[in-house]
Amino acid sequence: MLDRLKFIENKYDELSVKISDPSIMANQNEWRKLCKEHADLEVIVVKYKEYTSTIDDLNDNKEMLSMESDAEMKELMQEEIKSLAAKKEELEKEIQILLLPKDPNDEKNVFVEIRAGAGGDEAALFAANLFRMYTKYAETQRWKVELMSTNETDIGGFKEVVFMIKGSGAYSMLKYESGVHRVQRVPDTESSGRIHTSTATVAVLPEVDDVEIEINEKDLKIDVFRASGNGGQCVNTTDSAVRMTHIPTGLVVSCQDEKSQLKNKEKALKVLKARLYEQAERERLSGIAEDRKSQVGTGDRSERIRTYNYPQGRMTDHRIGLTLYKLEAFLDGDIQEVINALITADQAEKMQSMGNTEF
Repeated sequence: MLDRLKFIENKYDELSVKISDPSIMANQNEWRKLCKEHADLEVIVVKYKEYTSTIDDLNDNKEMLSMESDAEMKELMQEEIKSLAAKKEELEKEIQILLLPKDPNDEKNVFVEIRAGAGGDEAALFAANLFRMYTKYAETQRWKVELMSTNETDIGGFKEVVFMIKGSGAYSMLKYESGVHRVQRVPDTESSGRIHTSTATVAVLPEVDDVEIEINEKDLKIDVFRASGNGGQCVNTTDSAVRMTHIPTGLVVSCQDEKSQLKNKEKALKVLKARLYEQAERERLSGIAEDRKSQVGTGDRSERIRTYNYPQGRMTDHRIGLTLYKLEAFLDGDIQEVINALITADQAEKMQSMGNTEF
């Protein structure tokens, strides 16, 4: 581990020289690429330097303690050694996490797709609750939410809603949300007070760069139609809505929230690329041994990941066995505690799969 850290420090120093070289700076694309690599390594190097400084302080204090005769001074030194040893252990954990393989999608914007599952109108209302939860969370992160397409019900629910969240690190925080979300509550229409169980499916897809997914125009079938609101009420007098079908895979994307047909086409193409990327990633992961897959972050949209129980005011995440009794706040966007717990569990699994990471 220490050899690896020393190698990273040397690489960082080399990059520091390169990004200051006028000949490198002349090539802006190359310079930006090197600057990003430099910035990524800087976080590790700063932590490594803090670690080596702590080791030096720890060794100095141990040496002074062996030569000290005054009882009061020895006690003070022992306290300092105890504090430095705890700091050393904490820094080792932080460095191990920093050295975990990075998900190349973590800094990307995301598309979130929410679809009502079992439960009819109640499932559609729950889908609307989830949409509100994620938009509220995005507000706390100062991220921008952009609606891509909706299929609303007469009573304010969503059969389907697709939206984009733009913000640094959006995927790193929301990628664990993919899966089946289950709600247990008494519907407003239920006169007997009986608890119903409904579901909604969430899929979180990273925005894909053009270089990552190429689509042949010959593989696309594009239909245009008039956008409509609840109950079929016409909200647009032109054929601005777009339905895009990727013929080789059969994937279909519809976008109707823009008044411009061109903008709807652009949005539909972005969503289609994200879905094709996700499909390719699923195929890639299926070829990886089970013990190397993260059980927290598989992103399998058929997996039941969470239950929202209204009568008990609780939320339970089944992947990590975490239950919180603050359902109202959670559905109001206060979901960071669960996201942090999922990230920690995912990191622990990855560290275990890496084997020996001792200093």
